[in-house]
Amino acid sequence: MLSYLALTLVILLVLGIPLGVFFRTLEVDRLTAATERDAATLATLVEEDLETGSQVDPSVADRYSDSTGARVVVTDADGISVIDTEAPIDRDLSTRPEIDQALSGGSSTGTRRSDTLDDDLLFVSAPVASGGRVYGAVRITLGTHELNERVGRFWLGLAAMGLLVLAVAATVGWAMARWVGRPVRLLVSTAERFSTGDLAAEPEQPGAPAEIAGLQRHMNDMAEQLDARMTQQRQFVADASHQLRTPLTALRLRLENTEEAIAALGSAEGMDPDTQRVETAAAIAEVDRLSELVASLLRLAAAEHRPGSLEVADLVALTRDRADTWAALAEVEGVELSFETTEGQVDALAVGGGVEQVLDNLIDNAVSAAAERNGHVWLRVGSDQQGPWLVVADNGPGLGDEEKNRALDRFWRGDQRRSGTGLGLPIAEELLHSIGGTLSLADATEGGLEVTVRLRSPN
Repeated sequence: MLSYLALTLVILLVLGIPLGVFFRTLEVDRLTAATERDAATLATLVEEDLETGSQVDPSVADRYSDSTGARVVVTDADGISVIDTEAPIDRDLSTRPEIDQALSGGSSTGTRRSDTLDDDLLFVSAPVASGGRVYGAVRITLGTHELNERVGRFWLGLAAMGLLVLAVAATVGWAMARWVGRPVRLLVSTAERFSTGDLAAEPEQPGAPAEIAGLQRHMNDMAEQLDARMTQQRQFVADASHQLRTPLTALRLRLENTEEAIAALGSAEGMDPDTQRVETAAAIAEVDRLSELVASLLRLAAAEHRPGSLEVADLVALTRDRADTWAALAEVEGVELSFETTEGQVDALAVGGGVEQVLDNLIDNAVSAAAERNGHVWLRVGSDQQGPWLVVADNGPGLGDEEKNRALDRFWRGDQRRSGTGLGLPIAEELLHSIGGTLSLADATEGGLEVTVRLRSPN
């Protein structure tokens, strides 16, 4: 918009300034030509008196001076003034360049500055001649005040016209900017939604430029295809996980049922029954870990496409409830779990059950980490200028900088000896992503890991 107005202003200046200069030149030329004609006419009128040496009648010069405001001077062949509408006569003006030029048979025009009148004066001189002989000179001196006023009015007219053109250009530019800008802003908003995972198609805007309307259709088509492929992928993961749960459960039951038989068979073949039981228990543990992995995949698939509308939730109440729920399990693991807040209520936008699942994943990870040291887990809730937040911190072994960078990668586990699927934090991040929240990792002041969750404020 500003560049459009700037371009319009430049065009107006490029056209207007030469036009104003040309108008002044034209006015000066017109005034000069008219004054030259008047000087020639006056020279013709006084020619006979100067030629015969008679008294020159000043009435014609006086009338001309009264009607135009010009000063008229007539001299004889010696340059002595015989008519002067503003000064006494009988003065020797032969040394004046314009008078000398006229007495030599030539005409001259020019301007000079009059400090007395504070004005630029235009002068024209012409010879009074007949039959090749010069009998005197006529000089007309005219102020340019009126000419300057006309030129000034012309400049004001140009400026007013320029302002009008700028106003029209601004109005047209504003209308065009709205016409073009609104669909563009809509496309930007749609792209931002797509980047957050919301692939709902945007209805086409009537009246939008054809190029932008076409781009919007292609973006909607792309979003629909991408959403369809992602839905197929999530459905495949969910279906595969469901299909795996039943055989895994059956495999675990078979291992439990055959544990004693395997021990007896091993004993008959000279093997240690206790060793056989340990191996069978290890196999059952691997089946349990695989079952947990399948369950985590199901939760991740659900988190990636979590339906539901946003609602206002009280983080203080939700976190206190999860703290009460996990306190007993944490105590069994030898971990003390505490809840801290300085606020009575902290409202945030969430989807029903979403924040609770995030807390469950984070608390589960924190308790597992702190259990290695019979440690402590802290749950904190608050709000600041950036919005509501909650923190889950522990005094476990923590993570290094490189480990924190990889902690949100799916299936990554910092300590391969520790139980888990490596999907806890990714599931929490995906749940938060679906409701517009964020998750970040940092070193806790207590020595372990601190996970900060930020949610959107309803205000």
